[in-house]
Amino acid sequence: MIIMKYNIVTVTLKTDKKLISGASKVRGYIGNAYKEYPILHNHYNEGKFLYSYPYVQYKLINGNAVIVGIDEGGDILKDIIPELSVLTLDREYKITEKLIIEKEADIKPSSEEKHYEFITPWLGLNQNNYKKYINSKSWKDKKEILNRVLVGNLLSMSKGLGIIVSKRLYAKTHFEETIVEYKGVKMNAFKGQFRVHYDIPDFFGLGKGVSQGFGCVKQIFDEE
Repeated sequence: MIIMKYNIVTVTLKTDKKLISGASKVRGYIGNAYKEYPILHNHYNEGKFLYSYPYVQYKLINGNAVIVGIDEGGDILKDIIPELSVLTLDREYKITEKLIIEKEADIKPSSEEKHYEFITPWLGLNQNNYKKYINSKSWKDKKEILNRVLVGNLLSMSKGLGIIVSKRLYAKTHFEETIVEYKGVKMNAFKGQFRVHYDIPDFFGLGKGVSQGFGCVKQIFDEE
């Protein structure tokens, strides 16, 4: 197996008041402030998407803005973050602290089963699998759909990052349903935990709305 190493930059911005606007507002503010970097908003002027998997992702965690940059995305974050002093969203938030963590990460299928949780809601259902999901009679059938969708999300992430997955993946999930608003529409989403043989860096997103903070993953380390 070819091991792909990626440079990951994770930026946490603490402000004078906890952020209540969604991560999409942070993305919009920074994307508009630095329009010369399409990677920050993931599309060209023509509206075409730059990457199938966003190389810059915005999250809202515990009232703080968390921004993840992968490779080139991380390099650009290191350039622009020192210039930021405020976030103008629903109001102006003064940035009081900036924490930047940079590390190399292997992103690949793993020989060991890893345990993760979604710390922001996961938008796993699209029009096709939503119909299958709501029409399924039993929770077991619903769970099998979610397991397959999650694996599909991992494969999509892998493809977007140029990672070849040569082994079959299986996911074990324990989710609860919730309702969120995405692009002005209320949608079914899920929070909870899952296990899979795959190394996923903390704060990477899976599913829809990744660049706007949905489906944010964090590893859980089980006690021996």
